[in-house]
Amino acid sequence: MLETIQQLDRQLLLAINHAHSPVLDAVMVFASNRLVWFPVYAVLVGWLIYHFRWRAALLLPLVIAAVGLADSITSRLFKPFFGRPRPCHDASLDHLLHLPDGCGGQFGFLSSHAANSMALAVFLAIILPPGRFRWLKIGVFAWFVLLSYSRVYLGAHYTTDVLGGAAVGALMGWLAAVAFRRWAPHWWPEQA
Repeated sequence: MLETIQQLDRQLLLAINHAHSPVLDAVMVFASNRLVWFPVYAVLVGWLIYHFRWRAALLLPLVIAAVGLADSITSRLFKPFFGRPRPCHDASLDHLLHLPDGCGGQFGFLSSHAANSMALAVFLAIILPPGRFRWLKIGVFAWFVLLSYSRVYLGAHYTTDVLGGAAVGALMGWLAAVAFRRWAPHWWPEQA
């Protein structure tokens, strides 16, 4: 069973990686670049502060904790424990891959990019009022999809690395949202 999953993982990786073009290379390298995220996240933080006012004093530490824990769990726990090389560090694959952005760190299981972006997406999907800010919710999930796809496209991760990272991120985002929903009414009761 494990061998079948690994074989399917390699086939998906190669299919996605081989469907490249100069334009897609530029888009995927751009999406995976952490420096690109900072201005977007700064605007998002500003918007959250504006929208949530004083409750942002609870919201921001929780979303930062969710993303930080997702990153730490995937990078400091899973990657060294499993020691699964990134596809671009796999001697049986590296010569078959198109690598427009180099290779990156040694280990790839689980994807921190996928975990971080999913933690943010799940957190916002839960804490933002139902029926409101639909485009923001769609936007953060679209960002997760683009970022996760870029990691496989660039040969940095297998699809299972991305799916596992997404699961960790979803759990961290959900836990942070539950904490926010539980604690916020006690700290800032609704006005009558």
